[in-house]
Amino acid sequence: MNKSAKDLIYLLSCAVNGITPDKASVQAMNLEQLYQLAKAHSLRAAVYIALRSADAKDVNFQQAYNKAVRKNVLLDVERTAIFAEMEHRGIWYMPLKGSVLKDLYPENGMREMADNDVLYDAGKRTELREIMLSMGYSAESDKWANPDVYMKPPVLNFEMHTLLFGAAIDFYAYYQNPKRLMIPDEGSKYGYHFSDEDFYVYMLTHEYKHFSSGGTGLRSLLDCYVFLQHKGDTLNWEYIHEQTKQLNIAGFEREQRELADKVFSSVTFPELTGREQELLDYYLICGTYGTRTRAAENTVRKHYARSHSRSKFSFIWARLFPDTEFMKHYYPFFYRHRLLLPVGYVWRCCKGIATNRKKIQAEMRALRKYDNKKV
Repeated sequence: MNKSAKDLIYLLSCAVNGITPDKASVQAMNLEQLYQLAKAHSLRAAVYIALRSADAKDVNFQQAYNKAVRKNVLLDVERTAIFAEMEHRGIWYMPLKGSVLKDLYPENGMREMADNDVLYDAGKRTELREIMLSMGYSAESDKWANPDVYMKPPVLNFEMHTLLFGAAIDFYAYYQNPKRLMIPDEGSKYGYHFSDEDFYVYMLTHEYKHFSSGGTGLRSLLDCYVFLQHKGDTLNWEYIHEQTKQLNIAGFEREQRELADKVFSSVTFPELTGREQELLDYYLICGTYGTRTRAAENTVRKHYARSHSRSKFSFIWARLFPDTEFMKHYYPFFYRHRLLLPVGYVWRCCKGIATNRKKIQAEMRALRKYDNKKV
């Protein structure tokens, strides 16, 4: 692990624990390298707060923090207005992930937000679309896709989900009926929230989806640490352990929780086991949204684990002609018009060649690496 990575972890630990960094240590940091690493993990605003407390000034970090604060405020205002319209139209809704987690961080803007995710009534898609378009948003996704993506310049981005996980994802069955886990908001007719336990389980499940595909970065570890600092002592851990076992993420939950506590609970860098160092390196390499190479390698590995075959042809065939559940989630138009499914496969191939050439190349490289037993 290089010095910038250790510097980043040190400053994040200071920021979330309200500790002023050592000024001499800060002066010895390469802020340009630190900025690039923090940017890759969507953690510039949190680093800025630590630097500010040590009287260290850097224009790039300050600008990133100011943008994060502004965006969070705008998203909060807009989310409140959207929810008011949904209440008026009788559409149930529940904010997800970052829009809830950000309020647990010590300062507004510390947790950077790319978008706001909301789960809502799938039977009200037309009404929701009318609301968003009337409020000046443009629809960025197919009207039958999940999520529905709505954007409004300059920075507003809402992902409105009708499902927590698509049918092609392993966790679909568990979350197929999320209403069984949802609790009505006080003072609202149509707003809902998860219990702290179910929020934590969903948070970890969502992170595992990324972890096991393209990867996920330090921010997911920091989210885990901040959440447990606020809620850990009051959680029903017996319930959590039972749910994570059902979801087959019990090992991931334990490792992420323990690593997050080790890494962020002290400003002194901890002594890590070999497995913990391997995990931390994985988070550091992947960044917030993972890497194309990691996603390709995990795609190949998962296919061979499911199919019990090392045949290149079986992998290529599965990628060219995925099952109908995949088509239902990602190409719903062709799924609904079953006679057009062959056209859908051709369309998918043409689209892949035109827009996902680098992804295809990465999967072919991963296929060769797997054959050489390097994956």
